[in-house]
Amino acid sequence: MSKAQLIKGSDITFAHRGGPPGHAEVGRAVTTETSSTMGAGIARFDNCSVAWTVLYDEVLYVIDGTFRLVTNDGVLEGQSGDVIWIPEGTELKYEGEQATVFYALYPGNWRELLKD
Repeated sequence: MSKAQLIKGSDITFAHRGGPPGHAEVGRAVTTETSSTMGAGIARFDNCSVAWTVLYDEVLYVIDGTFRLVTNDGVLEGQSGDVIWIPEGTELKYEGEQATVFYALYPGNWRELLKD
């Protein structure tokens, strides 16, 4: 069992995930080194569209900006303070204008599970 930890925002490293046009980046805060059951971090989206099919359950909390989740069922648009639930298997596009979101996902070791 791991111990409780403080993860400083200044220690989160962001990696490019989309654009141009625009820009998307993800900073993982809780990795498989921290937890085998969960993952979490911060993502930023600005004038871009990133297509993906989620391979895990995910919750997004909109910190600031305008965030959109485009799915086959329609568009969910969130503002600061809004929460979006995304079930495993959802085909989507992450979009936003100066949007910053916190995400949490389960299982955090989804990549390892796909290898089995």
